[in-house]
Amino acid sequence: MQLYVTEDYRELSKKAAQVVAEQIQKKPGAIIGFATGGTPMGLYEELIGKYNQGEVDFSGITTFNLDEYVGLTREHPQSYYHFMWENLFSKVNVKKERIHFPPGIFTDAQAVCRQYEAQMDEAGGIDLQILGIGTNGHIGFNEPADTFEISTHLVDLAEETIEANARFFGDKTEVPRKAITMGVGSIMKAKSILLLASGKNKAEAVSHIYSGFVDPRVPASVLQLHPHVTLVIDKEAAQLIEEKGASTWLHSQ
Repeated sequence: MQLYVTEDYRELSKKAAQVVAEQIQKKPGAIIGFATGGTPMGLYEELIGKYNQGEVDFSGITTFNLDEYVGLTREHPQSYYHFMWENLFSKVNVKKERIHFPPGIFTDAQAVCRQYEAQMDEAGGIDLQILGIGTNGHIGFNEPADTFEISTHLVDLAEETIEANARFFGDKTEVPRKAITMGVGSIMKAKSILLLASGKNKAEAVSHIYSGFVDPRVPASVLQLHPHVTLVIDKEAAQLIEEKGASTWLHSQ
């Protein structure tokens, strides 16, 4: 596990963009798993800048997003498809036919979940999965639970997650209560993982990645078992890591 602690969010975004760009430069046909939310927005801005400067070519990549709200069409301004299109995909040369999302509108949840897993497998598996982390330790929309959900599945969103995402909607009551998300097993099948975290409100969740315990009540703790994880976090998000005995892993970047 590689850990980079940056001074601030801007440096975090630059370092994360470097990691993603190097993956695409190394493998122009890479399969990239993308995440939504506030934390990766700076990363996507940096990637657009690299594309405009001719440093990275997205034309050969295939994308799979972690999750999607249930009940929202792709055109809905708060759908994750719309988020990715507005914040990255429409501004680089990724091919639209190579963009994949779980559907928000469907009649058979189990069928669309199986289909999404099959699409990832048929593509050859994800080379680099980008992750954020919730204050409750969720990754994707894998919420704290008694057991891990392994594959793509329908999930009831935790109240804490709904409250955190309410800022993107006009009112908390407008936030969907369900989502389709890659499962923990889906995420762990990625060849490499890039996790981003910013702010002191993420420090407790981040610290559990170094706890030595894997606990489905803190889903991100499972990342301790992955062979190739890169954490890029700012100083505020890193403030509790030394208490978990990971101080010798710190890198200023």
